[in-house]
Amino acid sequence: MDRDPPRPQPDLPADRPAGAEGLRGSNQAGMRAHNERLVLSLVRRQGALAKSEIARITGLSAQTVSVIMRDLETDGLLLRGEPIRGRIGQPSVPMSLNPDGAFFFGLKIGRRSVDLILTDFLGRIVDQRRQTYRYPTHDAAVDFVRQALPAMIDAMPAAFRGRVGGLGIAMPFQMWNWAQFVGAPQHEMDDWRNRDIQAEVAAFCPVPVYVQNDATAACGAELVFGTGDRPQDFLYFFIAYFVGGGIALNGKLFTGRTGNAGALGSMPVPGPDGRMTQLISVASMASLERYLAEAGHPAEALWDTPPDWTMPEPILERWITEVGAGLAHAVLSAAAVLDVEAALIDGWFPPNVRTRLVEATRTALGRLDASGIDPPQVRAGSVGAQARSLGAASVPLSQRYLLDPNALLKDG
Repeated sequence: MDRDPPRPQPDLPADRPAGAEGLRGSNQAGMRAHNERLVLSLVRRQGALAKSEIARITGLSAQTVSVIMRDLETDGLLLRGEPIRGRIGQPSVPMSLNPDGAFFFGLKIGRRSVDLILTDFLGRIVDQRRQTYRYPTHDAAVDFVRQALPAMIDAMPAAFRGRVGGLGIAMPFQMWNWAQFVGAPQHEMDDWRNRDIQAEVAAFCPVPVYVQNDATAACGAELVFGTGDRPQDFLYFFIAYFVGGGIALNGKLFTGRTGNAGALGSMPVPGPDGRMTQLISVASMASLERYLAEAGHPAEALWDTPPDWTMPEPILERWITEVGAGLAHAVLSAAAVLDVEAALIDGWFPPNVRTRLVEATRTALGRLDASGIDPPQVRAGSVGAQARSLGAASVPLSQRYLLDPNALLKDG
């Protein structure tokens, strides 16, 4: 989950809505695309809305909103709800996102498995394929997509195949640096340094392809698909084979000057022996896998879908305690620099394990000296084990249909 500088993204095709490069259209067609993205972003964020509500929130005229929503309904992106009658005037008609309006592929390349999912416009997984391995090779990942992608497209209803908006890839950057940690020959891992998976997949993929760091993608999934009371500013930790993180500020991903912001796995924290180490050495599933192996228990089930964590309780409790302590130090250190509302914890584990991790982190944080710091709330993420795959799918969705969330509000 380490990061390189951001990779260049493909040019937007001619039929893709304009406005991805800025928030203001420079001509009538560009402004129309901007306003369409504005309406879609608002409906995604707040749920079904009538045109009068959208006009009030955005400051657009009622006539402009009517034209936009009519066009979006004609394009199959919005669905008309049942009219709501008030005491006076015409009934209002709420409009909501059409789940079948657009589809997106999300590819997650992990250190123990590769997953390809297909989501609808609401972020619900409608199809998926998976392959596990001892360690990730470039050829294995590309061959998997080459076989799985056409099969998944063929399985779609014919009328929906033209509604696929893109494929996002979520993967750890600098994969070649982890050969010794995943038990892989260095020469095979060096392929990740010398080859461009975005270009190789794009060569046979019929839709635009994007690449993002896997932890950043998981944080993005929380922003786009997360449920409940989502804070505007938060730290995000995703625990898989290694732990990674992300930062959301003002409701959007913050990646920094080089794309390396939110590399929380690299934060120095005390290890179980009291000596300083990186969070990645303390709060990752790699250590749980090692504990199971040392005790003579199989660890393969850790990577099943859904994750199966049937294991001796003492091993699990030891791991949860160590992870909670490491996360607490990372949260407090980050809070000394970033005044965020919450720290969200998610990962490749069952919901009950996530609940225990959140509680262990809260307990450990309560023991630390927080003088001069207002610690953020420690909360569970809402997306779950598939956050990286869903985050990958959210990249083309955002590129094509969404606006910067700061452009959504006129009066709250």
